Amino acid sequence: MDAPHSRPRWRRAVDRVVDRLVAKRIATVDAVVEVPTPLRPIDLSDDAEVTQVLELAERVGEVVLSSGTAVTDTTTQIEFIAATYGLADVDIDVTYNAIRISADRGPNLPPASTMRVVQYRTLDFTRLAAVDRLTRRIRREIVPVEDAHAALAELTSAPHPYNRWVATAGWALLAASIGLLLGGGWLVAVCSCAATAAIDRTNRALNYRGLPTFFQAMVGGAIATVPAILLATLPHRIEANPSLIVAAGITVLLSGLQLVGAVEDAITGAPITASARMLEVLMVTGGIIAGVALALRGADLLHAGVPPIDINAGRTTANLPIKVAAGAVGSLAFALACYAERRALAAAAVSGGVATAFYLLTQRYGEVGPIFSSGVAACVVGLAGGLMARRALTPPLVVAMAGITPLLPGLSVYRGLSALLNDQQSVGLSQLLAAFGVGCALAAGVTLGEWIARLLRRPRILNRVKNIRRPSVETGEFPIIRS
Repeated sequence: MDAPHSRPRWRRAVDRVVDRLVAKRIATVDAVVEVPTPLRPIDLSDDAEVTQVLELAERVGEVVLSSGTAVTDTTTQIEFIAATYGLADVDIDVTYNAIRISADRGPNLPPASTMRVVQYRTLDFTRLAAVDRLTRRIRREIVPVEDAHAALAELTSAPHPYNRWVATAGWALLAASIGLLLGGGWLVAVCSCAATAAIDRTNRALNYRGLPTFFQAMVGGAIATVPAILLATLPHRIEANPSLIVAAGITVLLSGLQLVGAVEDAITGAPITASARMLEVLMVTGGIIAGVALALRGADLLHAGVPPIDINAGRTTANLPIKVAAGAVGSLAFALACYAERRALAAAAVSGGVATAFYLLTQRYGEVGPIFSSGVAACVVGLAGGLMARRALTPPLVVAMAGITPLLPGLSVYRGLSALLNDQQSVGLSQLLAAFGVGCALAAGVTLGEWIARLLRRPRILNRVKNIRRPSVETGEFPIIRS
C-alpha cells in the first residue's frame, strides 16, 4: 500500500471527507449482536428482576417500533437488551401494535412472559436517537436495570426539543421545496407553504379532539386543494401551475407514513405487521384522495376553476441545481418537522440532495421510468443513511425517511384522482398504480441500501465469536455452550 504522505493531495482530501462521513462507528442495530456472558447477570429465579428486564426491553422496542422501524430490527434490539442482563433464551413476537416476550429460565423454573401494547405518538426523532444512545450505553456499561428504567422514563416523557410552531414551519418549508422540485415557480412555493401550515394547525386541533386519522387526512386533502382552485379561478395572467400546489400538499400528507417499515417487513418475513402498516398507509392515502375529490366537486358545483393537469410537469433535469437544493431543503425540513436533532439535520439534507440528484440523472441519462429511478435513488439513500448514521450517531431510519420524502409520488396520485373524476378510469388507475409502484420502489431501495451499508463494515465480532458463554441457572457459573 502507498504511504499516506505519498498519495496525491486530492486523494487524501477525499479520504478525509469519506472518513468524516462514515467514521469507524456502526449503527446501533448493526452493533447489536448476541452478547457474551453478562458482567452482572440478574438472578433468573427472581421473578421481579426478570420482569424488570423484560419490561425494559419492551419499552425500548415500543419506541423504535412506533417510529417505523422494521420488525426484524426491533426484535434484534429487544433480544440484545434481554441477553445483556442474562435472559439469553427468549422468544419475541412483534406485531403492528403489540410486543410479546417469553423468557426461558431453565428446566427448573417456569418461563417468564410479558406483553406491551404499542401506543403510537407523534414522530420524534430526538426521542428515537436518545433511545438509540441508551441502547449503546447499556451495551457498553451494563447499566443496572433500575438506572436504565429511570433513563428511559426520562427521555420518553421529555417534551419535544423545540416549539410546535417550529415543526409547523418545517412542514410548510417541505411543501414549498416540493413545489419547486416539481417545476413550480415561487408563487406555487408560497401557496404550498401557506396551505400546508394551515393543514398542520388544523389537523393538530382536530387530533387534540380525537378525530380519527382518516378524517384528518380528508381535511388535509381538501385544504391543500383550495389554493389551487383559487388560482385556477383567477384571471389567466397569473402564470402558475395550480395542480403542483395540490401535489405538494399530497406529498407532505404522505410523508411520515410507515411505508418504508411496511415494505421492509414484507421483504424480511413479517407479513402480519407489513399488512397492517400497508393498510394504514392505504387508508390515509384514501382519506387524502377523498378530501381532494370533495374539494374538486365543490369547486365544480360553485362553477369555480378546477386546477388543470399539466402532463409535462414533474421532476426533470431542467434547473438541476435549484431542484437538488430543493430536495436537500425538503429533507431537512421533514427532519425538522419530526423534531430531529441538529446533527441529524445536516445528514438528512445531504441524503435528500443526493437522492434527488440520482433520481433526476438516472431518469434522464439512464432513459428509465420513475419507478426504476426511485429505486436507485432510494438505494443510495439507504446506503448513505447507514454510513452517515455512524458519524452523526443518528439512527439510519431518520436519514432514510427524510431522504425519500422529496420523491414521494404526490403528483401521480393527483393525476390519477383527476382522471378518475373525469371518467378516465384506465388513465386514473394506471397513474395510481404507478404511484404505488414508486412508493414500493422507494421502500425496497432503502432496505437494500441499508443492507449494503451493514456489509461494508461488518463488526469483526460477528466473524470471530463462535462460543457464547451464558450464566448457569443453578450454580451461577458460566459453562461454554457450543453450537
